[in-house]
Amino acid sequence: MSIAAQYAEVSSEVRDECELVGRAVSEVTLVAVSKTVGLAGVEQAIAAGATDFGENRPDQLVAKAEAFPQVRWHFIGNIQSRQIPKIVQHAHLIHSLFEERHAAKIGEAAAALGKVQEVLLEVNVSGEQSKSGVDPASLPALVEFVGALPQVRIRGLMTMAPQGDRDAAQRAFAGLRRLADEIRSGMDAVQAASFDQLSMGMSEDWRIGIEEGATIVRIGRAIFSDDFA
Repeated sequence: MSIAAQYAEVSSEVRDECELVGRAVSEVTLVAVSKTVGLAGVEQAIAAGATDFGENRPDQLVAKAEAFPQVRWHFIGNIQSRQIPKIVQHAHLIHSLFEERHAAKIGEAAAALGKVQEVLLEVNVSGEQSKSGVDPASLPALVEFVGALPQVRIRGLMTMAPQGDRDAAQRAFAGLRRLADEIRSGMDAVQAASFDQLSMGMSEDWRIGIEEGATIVRIGRAIFSDDFA
C-alpha cells in the first residue's frame, strides 16, 4: 500500500473513531510523523491531504519545512538548547517543552524572529523514568513561568503513554485531561481560551487518546511503515 493510501486509510479511521465516541472530526488534528521518510514520502502524504507533519530532529525539521512551507510543522523531539533557533524558525507548534531554561531560550529566539511561539508542555503522567516531561506536581510552576514569557504561548499539554498496556495508556491520557482542566481553571479568560490542545496518542494508542479527549494524535508507523501496508 502506498503512503498516500495509508494516510487516507488512517485519516478515515480517525474520522470513524471520532464519530464512534461522539466527537466532531474537526476537533482532532492528525499529525503525520514523517521522521522515517524523506521529501518524497512527505510529498505523497501531502498529495493525500496531509496538512500537519511531526519531526523529532531539528535538521530534518528544517529541511522538510523549507521544502514544504505550505503545511504545518510540529517539533515533537527532545529540545537541545543550541538547536532552539532552528526549531523556532520552522515549527508551528513545539510539543515537548518541559524545562524553564528552554522556555526562556524559545522566547528569546521567537523575539528575534518577531513571532510568538506556540508550545505544549510535556508532562510525565505515567511516572516512567524512561519518559521525559515535567512531573505533574511541578506543572503549575512551569505554567506560571512560561505564561509570563511574552513571546511564548502555551496551547496545552502533551504526554506519552506506557507502551503495550491499554489500561495504563487510558490512565495516562485521562490524567493529562484532568491536569489540563485544573490548569485551565486557574487561568484568566484569554489564557484559558487558547489553552485548548491535548497531544496524546501515537500509532498504537491513538484511539484511546481520542476517547480521552485528544485534540492532536501523532501517527507515524501506520502511515509511513510497510509494516502497516
